[in-house]
Amino acid sequence: MTKVSPEVADELQDAVLSVSSDVSFSSNRFPKYKLGPDNQIVEEPKSDLKAPSLKEVVAQETAQLTEQHKRLSVRDLASKFDKNLASAAKLSDEAKIREVASLEGHVLLKKVRDALESLRGCLAGQNKEDVEKAISMVEDLAVKLTQKEGELIHEKFEVKKLANFLKQASEDAKRLVNQERSFACAEIESARAVVQRFGEALEEEEKLSQTSGKQDVEKLIEEVQEARQIRLMHQPSKVMDMEHEVHALRIQIREKSIFSVKLQKELEMSKRAEENRFCLYKIDGAQTLGSCLRIQPRSSDAPSLSNCSIQWYRVSFEGTEKEIISGANKSIYAPEPLDVGKVLQADILSNGQRISVKTINAIEPAAGLASYVELLLRKPNAEFNVVITQMNGQDHPSHSVHVLHVGKTRMKLCKGWMTKSRESYSSAMQLCGVRGGVSAAAKSLFWQARKGLFFVLKFESERERNTAITLARRYALDGNVVLSGPS
Repeated sequence: MTKVSPEVADELQDAVLSVSSDVSFSSNRFPKYKLGPDNQIVEEPKSDLKAPSLKEVVAQETAQLTEQHKRLSVRDLASKFDKNLASAAKLSDEAKIREVASLEGHVLLKKVRDALESLRGCLAGQNKEDVEKAISMVEDLAVKLTQKEGELIHEKFEVKKLANFLKQASEDAKRLVNQERSFACAEIESARAVVQRFGEALEEEEKLSQTSGKQDVEKLIEEVQEARQIRLMHQPSKVMDMEHEVHALRIQIREKSIFSVKLQKELEMSKRAEENRFCLYKIDGAQTLGSCLRIQPRSSDAPSLSNCSIQWYRVSFEGTEKEIISGANKSIYAPEPLDVGKVLQADILSNGQRISVKTINAIEPAAGLASYVELLLRKPNAEFNVVITQMNGQDHPSHSVHVLHVGKTRMKLCKGWMTKSRESYSSAMQLCGVRGGVSAAAKSLFWQARKGLFFVLKFESERERNTAITLARRYALDGNVVLSGPS
């Protein structure tokens, strides 16, 4: 019986693991046989599905590689070769399984032949002839199996050649990829160097153009100045006339802008007067600092002010900003320095209905007050004669004259050598015009020296009251303290 030599087995062991996954072999199981007429061995019919031969597979792979070489990049070819090597490894594993199956077939045939030989010695007659025929059939099967193994060895040789070719091609592809990468890096570096040289050249050219442009501009300015001088020398009267015309135009534009602002104010005033004309109440009194404003009903149909709640507000002339005046909830209000340039508005709430009445003009400053304040700022402190009308909310019985000192760092109220209060400017201090309908409201101010101690002071004139408020707020603001009315 024929056996596979160890050399052939070694060749099968050394098969290279790289071939296309499209290569297929015939069935890897042991073939089945049956007896035909005259006790001849008949092979089982093969299925119609016939695998392509190795040459056809090699030709197909070569055509595919040629086509891919035309349309794929070197890197794609290298990736394709790596995939083919993986498929060849899988195919090599399948070939090893077939080799084991072939060896098992030879062993099985040998066992069958030995069994038949032992039977032939024990039998005689017709049975012995049948055994001999069976032995001949087994020998034929062994011959066919040997032929199949020869074909498999030939295919393995072809596969080994193809695998070597694919392996070499894969290495060539990887080498080409590395070469192309190095070429690309070299080209990129050269391109960067060229771009850098162009950038340096452009910077130099730009610097040269700037310097040349500056020189040209300086020359042009000199030429223009020379031309102007020549023109002035030859036509001085015409230039003077143009200057006078420009000056006159500027004066006209300034006058027109002042007139435009005046017209806008008059229009706003007329609008407010029209609104107040249909209002049930009006505001009487001069709309200047140092006066006293009073809300008056226009007709007898208006609700009594004693049954209404009132709140005064500061409103910008354009009407965009509105600020509540804390504590101003009476029908009488004396404007203070913070109200200058603002429109005063009073909201009257009666039976759930809100009625608003405004001053027609913005509160104007008192004449000479600004210059008087600037004069007093030059002194270390200012003194004002005052009378205490209220102290901590209670009427003060004595109407003796006290002196209020307004200094750069503190305020002091005293009578002779007796000091009523002496406090530095702080966030606890409050100072504003008096709120409410007290007598001589335009001459009085509210001063909270500290928490729990506050006075209502009456000055000799409206100007002194407004001057004291302005000075104290100016000095306190220098120490980052804002003096305002009660919250």
